[in-house]
Amino acid sequence: MPEMIFRVRWPDGTEADCYSPSLVIQEHFVPGQAYPVSTFLNKAETALNEASERVRARYGFPCSRALGQLQSIRQSCAPFLERPDATVSVLSFRS
Repeated sequence: MPEMIFRVRWPDGTEADCYSPSLVIQEHFVPGQAYPVSTFLNKAETALNEASERVRARYGFPCSRALGQLQSIRQSCAPFLERPDATVSVLSFRS
């Protein structure tokens, strides 16, 4: 399966590379787009769970790395969920 890295900028200005085991992330995010934190989190949960299920369908087990990435995203989003002005920007994709 083709892997993808998507680079994000958190509301505090820090940047991070996030992992997806499939290109499905492109169906949920647009590079250059900023999303309210709760929207970004919901989209990330949908995309990474879908990616993990694609791995399960192909190999018989979920992708622990995708699920770990989702946990990391949840932790990064948590401090900003109560701030309606806070956004997460998706900067780029690379495979």
